[in-house]
Amino acid sequence: MDNNFYRKEKKKSRVRELFLRLLKNRRVVVGLLIGLPLLLALLFSDRGILKRVALEREKVEMAEKLRQAEEETKRLQAESKALDGDASAIEKVAREKYGMVREGEKLYKVNRE
Repeated sequence: MDNNFYRKEKKKSRVRELFLRLLKNRRVVVGLLIGLPLLLALLFSDRGILKRVALEREKVEMAEKLRQAEEETKRLQAESKALDGDASAIEKVAREKYGMVREGEKLYKVNRE
């Protein structure tokens, strides 16, 4: 008879065999029972590695925001100081921000499309 009518034998997985052999060893099982929770705690707890990395990233972002805010503060202080006594600076701000014109001047608005 041909072998075509018989079921082919499944090859046993080497990984499965290795896993089953490891489970039979008591030291490996005890090591996994102790080591796996410790590893999970180190990675995922509130004081874990992943939380630490996220906090470091947030710290860098906050430092950048602080630097930008300090630059903006310096710029605004310089602008405020310039506006205190300089008539030309006051006129420039009035023209640019508020669209004011002098008497006798004509204002032309251009639509940009």
